[in-house]
Amino acid sequence: MARLYDSRKRILVTGGAGFLGSSLVDRLLDMGHEVLCVDNLFTGTKRNIDHLHAQSRFEFMRHDVTFPLYVEVDEIYNLACPASPVHYQHDPIQTTKTSVHGAINMLGLAKRLKCKIFQASTSEVYGDPTVHPQTEDYWGNVNPIGPRSCYDEGKRCAETLFFDYHRQCGLPIKVARIFNTYGPRMHHADGRVVSNFIIQALRGEPITIYGDGSQSRSFCYVDEMIDGFIRLMDTDETVTGPINLGNPLEFSIRELAEMTVRMTDSRSPIVYRPLPQDDPRQRRPDITRARETIGWEPKIGLEEGLARTISYFRDLLPRLQVG
Repeated sequence: MARLYDSRKRILVTGGAGFLGSSLVDRLLDMGHEVLCVDNLFTGTKRNIDHLHAQSRFEFMRHDVTFPLYVEVDEIYNLACPASPVHYQHDPIQTTKTSVHGAINMLGLAKRLKCKIFQASTSEVYGDPTVHPQTEDYWGNVNPIGPRSCYDEGKRCAETLFFDYHRQCGLPIKVARIFNTYGPRMHHADGRVVSNFIIQALRGEPITIYGDGSQSRSFCYVDEMIDGFIRLMDTDETVTGPINLGNPLEFSIRELAEMTVRMTDSRSPIVYRPLPQDDPRQRRPDITRARETIGWEPKIGLEEGLARTISYFRDLLPRLQVG
């Protein structure tokens, strides 16, 4: 666990009603801080934060970060942006605006307040990598005009802005490149592989694999990812990142599908569909920098994390009134 901050702070979390954002909000409140949760609820949901409204140190504001925000806080975590292909390709122009205009607005706020700011970047900045595993000094292999580029290039531009504000304005920044993360509060219809497989298995529908299933991913449980966020934010100003945060254990998509079917006691068959354009064949982080800089390394295995996530979706499905 990251150590506690020395004193209570008022902390802004953009995208705070989302999967990662709401988990971060919970952790910060548990640490004794005040939290301003900002979200436009495009992919975030009030269900993720309903349990917090009686908490006196919690405040929710519905707001789109592509517009300026004028608040007083001590730290900023910028997590606002749809993160799954289904959602970020729904309105690709707005996705780019969220990454770029959102970064400009949050960096401007941080500059005015002279406060530390964290950017939730992504392993997608590496594109379809030609280097494996991916280290932070790898520049990536990204298609700038493909259907995924609104997210990939938006996040790459956001990193550019963060480092330019750091160099030009002396702003204290923290940039984390997040690899595949899963766990409770994932959006049930986000199209990501873990939630897709679990929902399909629980409903007895065919498990859909895009491609031949040999492509690989690394899966980090949400609680450990949030610990990485806080550890990085808690470093001194000489540590800027980017730092890879993810689980270095690698699984094929076919292995994940078979594990999900087994753990849900499902009879769902596995079916194969064409691989989407620019979908990366391999994705695994080199976390040497995270180990050495913030003392962070995931410990929760995929089977243990999947069990917790399956339990969450078993409880959620009846409330969504889906079959």
